[in-house]
Amino acid sequence: MKSTIFEKNTLSWIVIILITIVLLFFQDKWDWISKYPKELIVPISDWINFSMEKFIDKFGWFFLNISWLLSWPIIGAQWLLHSVPWVVIIFLVTFTAYLSSGLKLALFTLSASFYMVLIGYWDESMNTLALVIISVPMAIFIGFGLGVWGFFSKRAEKVIMPILDIFQTVPTFAYLLPILLLFGFGTVVGLIASILYSFPPMVRNTILGLKRVPDHIIESAIMSGANSKQLFWHAMLPSCKKQILLGINQSTMAALSMVIIAAIIGGTADIGWEVLYYIRKAEVGQSLVVGLVIALMAIIIDRITSGFALKSDKEKKSLEFFKNFRMNYLSLAIAGSILLFLIARFFVVLDDWPYNLSVWVSGYINDLFETFVKTFRTEIKQLKTYTLFFIMLPTKIGFQEAVSPFTWGFKLEIVHKVFYFASFFILSLWFLKNKKNNIFIFILLLMIFLYFGLTHMPWPSLLLIYSFFAWQVGRYKLALGTFFGLGFIVVVGMWPEAMISVYLCGIAVVFCFIVGTSIGIWAAHNAIVSAIVRPINDTLQTIPLFVILIPFVMLFKIGDFTALLAIIIYAIVPSIRYAEHGIRNLPSEVIDASKMMGSTKTQLLFLVKLPLALPVIMLGLNQTIMYGIAMLVIAALIGTNGLEQIVFIGLTDGNMGKGLIAGLSMAIIAMIVDRITKTISEKRSEALGLAIK
Repeated sequence: MKSTIFEKNTLSWIVIILITIVLLFFQDKWDWISKYPKELIVPISDWINFSMEKFIDKFGWFFLNISWLLSWPIIGAQWLLHSVPWVVIIFLVTFTAYLSSGLKLALFTLSASFYMVLIGYWDESMNTLALVIISVPMAIFIGFGLGVWGFFSKRAEKVIMPILDIFQTVPTFAYLLPILLLFGFGTVVGLIASILYSFPPMVRNTILGLKRVPDHIIESAIMSGANSKQLFWHAMLPSCKKQILLGINQSTMAALSMVIIAAIIGGTADIGWEVLYYIRKAEVGQSLVVGLVIALMAIIIDRITSGFALKSDKEKKSLEFFKNFRMNYLSLAIAGSILLFLIARFFVVLDDWPYNLSVWVSGYINDLFETFVKTFRTEIKQLKTYTLFFIMLPTKIGFQEAVSPFTWGFKLEIVHKVFYFASFFILSLWFLKNKKNNIFIFILLLMIFLYFGLTHMPWPSLLLIYSFFAWQVGRYKLALGTFFGLGFIVVVGMWPEAMISVYLCGIAVVFCFIVGTSIGIWAAHNAIVSAIVRPINDTLQTIPLFVILIPFVMLFKIGDFTALLAIIIYAIVPSIRYAEHGIRNLPSEVIDASKMMGSTKTQLLFLVKLPLALPVIMLGLNQTIMYGIAMLVIAALIGTNGLEQIVFIGLTDGNMGKGLIAGLSMAIIAMIVDRITKTISEKRSEALGLAIK
């Protein structure tokens, strides 16, 4: 097996560490080391704003007319959904859920839909659904077309895939900036943003599905005399139906998520706007009640679309009831809808739910919440304080500033500093003596990072460290991409904010990876744990992002700690899933051989299972980081100070240039991390001779 990445160029790393120490020594004397000179900042944001103003002055009328045209389908969908009695819509949705996944999902859908009626938010739910109904077909159409084009044209695929990477890594708020300026306020902003955000999954799944069509199916179709059109529509497309339906599922969920995020800028009385309104008013009860509506809508849509995808490759069997009466599903749906529509004409309650019959439970939730906070006020305060002073601040500003009588109870003296550096240095030398060069370098870097803090590290050092690490992982292409990508962040003046984002997301990712991987390993060995964890993971991945913020904002108010908890809750899921998947799907013959050789359970886990599952676990780390960055953007709503906050401020102030540059900076960081972690996983997999499934 090849040596690990640190062992290849230990001397080079030592040189980089020495350069870092020199820069740290001189950064108080040379300001440019700690902070990039303002006079050298490239004013790209100003150029963007100037160009955008000129463009709008000349072509603004064109986009406003498009906005007017696109508003009509939304108005039509809203009118239709509001005109049809709620009982008819619930029947159709429940019936669809039954066809998708059976009785359990139908009962859940029925209960969840009636909940929307009962609490008095049916109209707002329909407004949100109207945007999804209009945006999803458009996104699917665009995504499918680009996917087919990318499959048949390798040149097109090379152009499409990097664009998709940008679309899927640019923060969600950044989508709204140019759209808002071009199309103005209103529901059209949410529509266009949803389309742009949700079509990439459809493209990827279409290309993947077509690539996975078995060769024998294509050969059989050709031998049967099929032309190119017949080959595609009658052979290839049916064979990849499942993958395409999964693409539809992912696009639908993405559209719903973006529609809700778009409500931040207003425009319509939908569920997203209601949630944001009550969060700003700090009304925990109403926020949770309305937030549950979004969660239920997301779960229903996810389960229905994924249900059809999972059963697409199975033979569909008609129910005995339908056989007996010789009815097809469409006829039954139409008949049931007409019947309920007529009944609703005579019973007003089935058409328009009376306001006085709505159930208001927010008051009870507020009382319970207040009781909980009063009971555990001390514990809540201690958790926040200890995490802030003993983890977050040391990581951000380093031990040299974080350790003080105010926080730790004492101040760092010379004896403490000597002990700190001596302990790390001796430990690193021990690993060097035992030829663990990788750990040797890691400990030295950790020593420097912990003492000085991420945000106080010289930007040239960090640029050099990240670029050299990328070079060792993926050689010159990845190194150049990392260097120029991070260099761009430096020269546009976004480096300090970028490091704040990295610090906050980094703490969350480390925690998620350690705890999530541990839970995943436990779940892989315990069926009960797996059964408990799986539905929790499904729910967390289905709930729109900023709904997760609600309980944490109400408990801990706004700030970095609240954002940290929200990121952890959302980003821990991939670490759990991939760890469990990696352990469960190991080659059985290797496990059996290890047992026959007399391996204990501990030896089997740490010496066999974990090394073999590491490529899959690394993919879990990759997804954890991407999920963390996605949630970090939403955390801007609760007062973080990184790039995500600049994006949000750019949105609220209409500063497109600054917001886009900040969003692009976050996308650059995401893409660099994505490439590095995937490359490590692929190399590890190749070294083991395993294919990642």
